[in-house]
Amino acid sequence: MTGQFGNKNKAWSARFSEPVSDLVKRYTASVDFDQRLAEVDIRGSLAHAAMLAATGILSESDLASIQRGFTTIREEIAAGRFEWSLDLEDVHLNIEKRLTELVGDAGKRLHTARSRNDQVATDIRLWLRDATDEILTLLRALQEALLALAEQHADTIMPGFTHLQVAQPVTFGHHLLAYVEMLSRDAGRLADTRRRINRLPLGAAALAGTTFPIDREHVARTLGFDGVCENSLDAVSDRDFAIEFCADASLLMMHLSRFSEELVNWMSPRVGFIDLSDRYCTGSSIMPQKKNPDVPELVRGKTGRVYGHLMALLTLMKGQPLAYNKDNQEDKEPLFDTVDTLVATLRLFADMTTGIQVRAERMRQAAAEGFSTATDLADYLVKRGLPFRDAHELVAQAVREASDAGVDLAGLGRERLKALSPLVGDDVLETLTLEGSVNARNHIGGTAPAQVRAAIARHRARLASA
Repeated sequence: MTGQFGNKNKAWSARFSEPVSDLVKRYTASVDFDQRLAEVDIRGSLAHAAMLAATGILSESDLASIQRGFTTIREEIAAGRFEWSLDLEDVHLNIEKRLTELVGDAGKRLHTARSRNDQVATDIRLWLRDATDEILTLLRALQEALLALAEQHADTIMPGFTHLQVAQPVTFGHHLLAYVEMLSRDAGRLADTRRRINRLPLGAAALAGTTFPIDREHVARTLGFDGVCENSLDAVSDRDFAIEFCADASLLMMHLSRFSEELVNWMSPRVGFIDLSDRYCTGSSIMPQKKNPDVPELVRGKTGRVYGHLMALLTLMKGQPLAYNKDNQEDKEPLFDTVDTLVATLRLFADMTTGIQVRAERMRQAAAEGFSTATDLADYLVKRGLPFRDAHELVAQAVREASDAGVDLAGLGRERLKALSPLVGDDVLETLTLEGSVNARNHIGGTAPAQVRAAIARHRARLASA
């Protein structure tokens, strides 16, 4: 049987003398997962049809029929009544077949001047553009939650760490703002990637363009693209934008994983800096006392999943000659899952952040351990004329003495500290307080509470203008 949907309903069946085997159909079909592109496929098809009518390639009556048919198809999909067929391979042929059933020859004319190659490339870009916009909104919500928590704890002192050793006192608000900075870079990367996503492939047809007098810019304007892909071979075969998105997503998940690691550590009874709301934790099947931070632990785990999708897409593309190849069918599941994982993670993280209960006294106790103000004493001496390396050596001696005596540096007492150097004055103990330490770092990027509040204001102004 010949015709557009002849042998086994294939759009290309007339070329073949025997039907595709059921095994091949199952192996090559994508409709089970690409049907989620249905809405953007319809949007793209409507824009294409409107352009064909505007250029005289399609009659106004055919355009009206196509528009009417897509209204019905949208209703059927929304109601769950649309019948998806494995025989029709993918979302595009399923929708086109149903359109033809509804409106006859007008449905068959819709595919004039396009191919599934440029059609799917357009669909993916439309879908990913919408997903990127949603993710940027969720990123903003998470930043706002972190800023609110940072504002509450602009004065809350905690230990800062290097090598997981107590280093210097910081404020919890300052610590949280480090993640706001990371998320700001993530948002910038995604916004930049969105500009490269937002180019229209439609009109490239299979690989070489079309002989019909189409108006690609018309379609681009209708669909909200910034412009068109300017080389037909690249337009149908490019998946850089998907790889770039997955790279951005990997960095974002890495940042959330780092924060998750801290939440898990901070929640440990041995640390006890925070507690998480019960709705984000689970118990143990055997140990009744347990409260496990499952959500941040899963964020760490799902980060590897997203990394894997990035590597899958890079590997998918590395050996492909121009132009389109069937390999590219494998771009969708990694991309879809990356978006799904990122959206779910960001939604959970923003809400989880609002439920962080801070144990400020335990943070303060920890900051007082480990001689965290030792650098302040060295800076004190340098400001009085002692070379830094000499000050460093002198303070190291004081730390050894304090450690042997089982006290902090202030516990050595003013007189003992004055005996270390004639440069030590009566005000030395003020330098060694936790408040004195954090307040002394009163510059842009410093941990002083005044600087934390100023940074929060800058971030909020940036978010308001975005």
